[in-house]
Amino acid sequence: MAGPAAAALCGKEEKVLGAQKAPGSCPYCGGGVAATDVEAKWVLCCLPLCRRTKRRFTCTACARRLVTYPAILHD
Repeated sequence: MAGPAAAALCGKEEKVLGAQKAPGSCPYCGGGVAATDVEAKWVLCCLPLCRRTKRRFTCTACARRLVTYPAILHD
């Protein structure tokens, strides 16, 4: 039985730590890029299980979320 109380006790909580201007431009519209630091915390019955800090990139003009991929190394 998963009611509204169970949803509040278990899940993922996100908190924005800060935002700043990032170098580069949006590949879709050419607008500026903003970098946002987000802390995500998985919670199970009020006990924190995992805490992770991520950096997300978004366009300031079209509000699209931009994904960065790791560099591919060639031999």
